[in-house]
Amino acid sequence: MGLYTTIRKGFWALLVSVAAIATVMPAHADNPRVELVTERGSIIVELYAERAPVSVANFISLVNNHHYDGLIFHRVISGFMIQTGGFTFDMTPREPGTDNISNEATNGLTNKRGTLAMARTNDPNSARAQFFINHRNNASLNMRSDSAGYSVFGKVVEGMRVVDAIARVRTGNYGPYQNVPLEPIRILTAKLLNPDAWTGTGATTVEPSFERPIPIR
Repeated sequence: MGLYTTIRKGFWALLVSVAAIATVMPAHADNPRVELVTERGSIIVELYAERAPVSVANFISLVNNHHYDGLIFHRVISGFMIQTGGFTFDMTPREPGTDNISNEATNGLTNKRGTLAMARTNDPNSARAQFFINHRNNASLNMRSDSAGYSVFGKVVEGMRVVDAIARVRTGNYGPYQNVPLEPIRILTAKLLNPDAWTGTGATTVEPSFERPIPIR
């Protein structure tokens, strides 16, 4: 009986200690989440600001400034990735008005199915606004001794069925561009869902300098 009482007192003392620690230590803030409302449905992505601070700050700034509203998925390859962030429905480029950002492919995040990564040219530090969603695990896009890799900065947490639907559309050539969906698929709006989770730069929202798109049905 004495042993049972001692164990019980120890157990309650542990619970009290844990509760006390919980009241002192702040809860870990949720990661920022962005909703991409597309013409095929909604995609919600979670962003990893601690691991990819430059990419996330740049992305949220562009979201808050409506850069992605009305842009299309201009490069789609089923079993590889879907890419957006640079062109309107008639393949007119939309420049973000921001500088190139540094490559963060050394952050330990890998190009797995459903992850978001910054698109770039052959220059590793040339990413600006275009990004892609991996449609499968793409180990070839990770940093290696012979490749700078592509910076992963987030992951789809809701809406992979929408990603799959976009990846399955018919594509063709449009001028010099390849793998362009024959029927444009637009991002109608991109919105930061939990602004309280973001304390970095890019928190100021401005009105877009272009007309927001509406669904054509």
